[in-house]
Amino acid sequence: MSDIAQQSLSRGATAAPSAHGEAGADGLPPLPPQPKTVRETGLDQQLIVELVAKAIFVGGKTHLPILTTRLRLSINVLREILDFMVAEQLLEVTWRGESDIDVQYQLTTLGKQRAAVYLERCPYAGPAPVTLDAYRAMVERQAWRGSALQRVGAEEIGAVFGADRLDPAVLDLLGAAMHSGRSLLLYGPSGAGKSRMAHKLGRLLQGLVAVPYAVAVGQEIIQLHDPLLHLAPSALHAMHARQAMERRSTDIRWALCQRPVVRIGAELDENMLDLRHDAFSGCYQAPPHFKANNGLFIVDDLGRQRAPGAELLERFMRPLESGRDQLSLRGGHTFTVPFDVVLVFATNLAPRALLDDAFLRRLGYKIHVGPLAAAEYRALARHECRVQRIDCDDDALDYLLHLHGRAGQALLAAYPRQLLHRVGDFAGYAGRPARLTVAALDQAWSSLFAGSADAAPVPCGRAI
Repeated sequence: MSDIAQQSLSRGATAAPSAHGEAGADGLPPLPPQPKTVRETGLDQQLIVELVAKAIFVGGKTHLPILTTRLRLSINVLREILDFMVAEQLLEVTWRGESDIDVQYQLTTLGKQRAAVYLERCPYAGPAPVTLDAYRAMVERQAWRGSALQRVGAEEIGAVFGADRLDPAVLDLLGAAMHSGRSLLLYGPSGAGKSRMAHKLGRLLQGLVAVPYAVAVGQEIIQLHDPLLHLAPSALHAMHARQAMERRSTDIRWALCQRPVVRIGAELDENMLDLRHDAFSGCYQAPPHFKANNGLFIVDDLGRQRAPGAELLERFMRPLESGRDQLSLRGGHTFTVPFDVVLVFATNLAPRALLDDAFLRRLGYKIHVGPLAAAEYRALARHECRVQRIDCDDDALDYLLHLHGRAGQALLAAYPRQLLHRVGDFAGYAGRPARLTVAALDQAWSSLFAGSADAAPVPCGRAI
C-alpha cells in the first residue's frame, strides 16, 4: 500500500461507526454520526479551507447555511474553519442576523488570491469527501453477501421473475446463485432476455446503502456518487430515512441510496476500469465497478469487447475472490478499495468459445437462457399486452405463434415486448386504440424483421 493510502487510513479513524454489520430497526445502514469538529471529519484542515474558499469565490457573498448545503459539512465544523480563515484574513463577515447561523461571509483580497490558486490547482468545489478508511469500513458493514438481508428463496424469485414465464429450472438456478452470492454467467441467443434478467437480479438485493459523494485519498479527491446509478430510496423508504437521519444527526457527506445496479457492455475497455482524472472538475472519476460496490455489477455482451473474454474475467475474478481491488493515482501511487459486488456476466456466445475449462470452473453458476415453450411464450405475450394496455384475444396469439413457425424464429422472450411496442406505435400514428390483430401483427412483424429472409411482408392493400 502506498504512503498516501496509509496516511488516509491513519486519519478518519473516528469517521465511521463502531457497530458492525446489520441495519438498525428502521432498516437503515449504520450511518456515521455527524462530525462536530474538523478532527472528527478525518480530513486535513487545509483541504476544508480550500473547499470553503473555492465555494465562496464561485458563489460570492455566502450565508453559512448555504455553505453547509454545498459542502455537506455541519455548522460546527464550518464555524471552526471560518473562524480560522477570518483570523488568517482570508475571510470577513459582511452581515450578521439575529440567529447564530444567520451570518454572511466574503473573501478578502488575500482570500480571493488564494482561492484563485486553489481553483487553478483543483477546480473541485463540491461536497467534502470522506476518508478512504471510513469508506472501506462502510462497504464492509453494509455488504449484502453474508448479511441477514441475503435471503433469496422461491418467494423472492417468484416476485421478481414470475411474469417472465421462465423455465422452473432456470428460476431454481437463479435463486441458488443469488443465495450463494457467487458470480453468474448467463448465456444464450440474442433476444432470450439475458440483459433484462441480469438487471432484474438487482431487485433481489434488499436494503439501502450509504454512498459518499466523494472519497479523499491523501490530497486527491475521487467523485463516487452518481445520481444515475445511486438512485434515491423509494418514497416510503425516503420518508423513513429522512426521519431517522434527523433523529440520529448523521454525517451528510453520505447519501442513502438503493443498492446500485451498474451495467457495462461491449464498449468496455481496460482504460474504463481505472481512475480517470477529469481536468474540468479537477478530481478523479470512479470507474464503474467501484461505483457498483454493495450492489450488482453486470458485464454484458461478454466477448464483444476489445479485450479477450478471459482477460476481462481475470480482471474481475481476482478482486472478487480477494474482496478488494487496486487503483492508481497519477504518479503511480496505488491504494486498495473494497470490491463487494454480485458479479454477472452475459453473452450470446458459447461459453467454451470464450473461456477454457479452468476459467469456467471459476465462475460460480452457468445458466443457459434459451427459447420459451409455446405455452410460456403465449402467457408472456398476454402479460405484455396487459402491461402495454393492448387488447388481444386467443386468435391473435395463435397467429403470433404461427408467424414464428412460418419464419423459423425461435420463441425468445424479447419478441412479444418488441412486437407490441410496434403495434402501439402504428396505432398511435393512426390515431386509434392499440389492439392485437392479425393485421397489426403482420405490420409489426415486418417492421421488426425487415431485411431478413424470414420476414413476413404485409400484403399490399391490406387494411391495418
